[in-house]
Amino acid sequence: MSSYAEVYGNWKSDPESFWAEAAKEIDWVTPPQKTFDGDAGVYGRWYAGGTCNTCYNSLDRHVENGRADQPAIIYDSPITGSQKTYTYSELLNEVNALASVMRDKGITKGDRIIIYMPMVPEAAVAMLACARLGAIHSVVFGGFAAAELATRIDDCAPKMIISASCGIEPGRVVKYKPLLDEAIELSASKPETTLILQREQETCDLIEGRDFDYASLTNEAKASGNIVECVPVEATDPLYILYTSGTTGQPKGVVRDNGGHMVALKWSMKAIYDVDPGTVYWAASDVGWVVGHSYIVYAPLLHGCTTILFEGKPVGTPDAGTFWRVISEHDVEVLFTAPTAFRAIKGQDPNGEFIGKYDLSKFRTLFLAGERADPDTIHWAEEKLGVPVIDHWWQTETGWTIAGNPMGLGQLPIKYGSPTVPMPGYNMQVLNDEGEPLGAGELGNIVVKLPLPPGCFPTLWNAEERFKDAYLSEFPGYYKTADAGYIDEDGYLFIMARTDDIINVAGHRLSTGGMEEVVAAHKDVAECAVIGVSQASAEAENRTRLTMTMMEGSRVGKAAEADLIIGIGKLNSGEEDGPDNSRFLTVMKNKLSGFHGTIMCNIEPEISRYVV
Repeated sequence: MSSYAEVYGNWKSDPESFWAEAAKEIDWVTPPQKTFDGDAGVYGRWYAGGTCNTCYNSLDRHVENGRADQPAIIYDSPITGSQKTYTYSELLNEVNALASVMRDKGITKGDRIIIYMPMVPEAAVAMLACARLGAIHSVVFGGFAAAELATRIDDCAPKMIISASCGIEPGRVVKYKPLLDEAIELSASKPETTLILQREQETCDLIEGRDFDYASLTNEAKASGNIVECVPVEATDPLYILYTSGTTGQPKGVVRDNGGHMVALKWSMKAIYDVDPGTVYWAASDVGWVVGHSYIVYAPLLHGCTTILFEGKPVGTPDAGTFWRVISEHDVEVLFTAPTAFRAIKGQDPNGEFIGKYDLSKFRTLFLAGERADPDTIHWAEEKLGVPVIDHWWQTETGWTIAGNPMGLGQLPIKYGSPTVPMPGYNMQVLNDEGEPLGAGELGNIVVKLPLPPGCFPTLWNAEERFKDAYLSEFPGYYKTADAGYIDEDGYLFIMARTDDIINVAGHRLSTGGMEEVVAAHKDVAECAVIGVSQASAEAENRTRLTMTMMEGSRVGKAAEADLIIGIGKLNSGEEDGPDNSRFLTVMKNKLSGFHGTIMCNIEPEISRYVV
């Protein structure tokens, strides 16, 4: 029996008491004077007057309270063939050494540090060292283009950049240092110092006076025995800036504070993911993304778990069994990854043959997020793995789950295509374009009634007006998620598309997610994407473009085309015959024949109307 309804009701009836109770899980230097200050910030601030340190809560308190010898991070790199485990005590030693180096280089509370690193333990160490000093880190995805890195340098003006000589992808080495040098050359704001981790796969030259060897300086700091105490910061002070993916021109820096971030993530680990301290938890993502911040580094360590830091891919390092090997070798109980990863695995190993080669007896739950989880992928994972497969939905801006199936409160019934229900803190509504509430099952703009809960962004870095314009102005009193969907009669949320991906054809509002769901259900389709094409670019009338990647070894011909036609035609139409087959697919690139590959085609407007 799930206690979700009771817990959500308790939050809704008294939000401040709910989050005051959750805050007791955090060690505060100074307790908050107010749980919520509605007069502070743009829409209010959480835990005003409280002081704390995120690194202390992630490391020191566990070392002090009996977890010194428990593994904190397990680094597993199939790309380099290496593994290394850091206990909480060892990780604290690494963080203290780097913090000592940073302090000696003049880093103090409030300074910004860009971390431009591959998936190596030193990336997590750098994040935690910044938190220890009260500095604000901004992790940029390793290997990001120089011009885009330069815009982020100019936006946050870092005093230091911590990077590596290279990253490693399957079959190739990506040289980071030339990209970093070019970005610094392009930027108007110049960092005073860079620390460079030299990797044996590709070392680099250092610029005298600016660049310093990471290992040499941290080893010296360890030898010196210097202790760097955690610097108290305000709960409302920034912990990090994370620039949203896909940003062009002026980047959009999401700010995360210290206090609310810790409270929300700590609460989520048990309530949502149902893990206890000591559990081995794996978020198969990258520290450059929000999932890596929240659920590779901070949440598992705040909760006293063991976290996996994986430098590899779901396929190709070396095969589609890599995930199962990691789970088996390290006794992973909970995996959190993106649906794309599972579609890639399914595409390479549709029968799940690799799964049977490993002992997955400790593995008990799979969580998916990052994009819409199509029902076919969920069905495949459920069938092959024999564990609950839980879709949940959140955003870079929120930092943790908006809607999910809180396993720690007792699993709710699954509705395929839905991430389930809103979490405490989120009052979800669906509005039309005029800001009027819509009924159950009606497609519209998904919004959250303000204030946002602890852990969500309070603003954008140096861009408060842009924050208001982008997220709050269109629907006053609400946060605009920019996702479209509906809430059904049971309160389940369905995310169908980004709001700018809703396609209007002949007066019908069509969701790309609905079309993708039908196509992905075909046994020969590994993954697919549907986008709207404007009248001008389609050279005729408005169309919907479909891209499909076919299963490894599948033979795709007219039979598959016919199956897809029937599926599209029957979706929500109630018409057994569906549309005229002859007008379904106009092949734009690559005919529907041959073997594994990608197919692009257009869905005619007459057919699109069936896919509501």
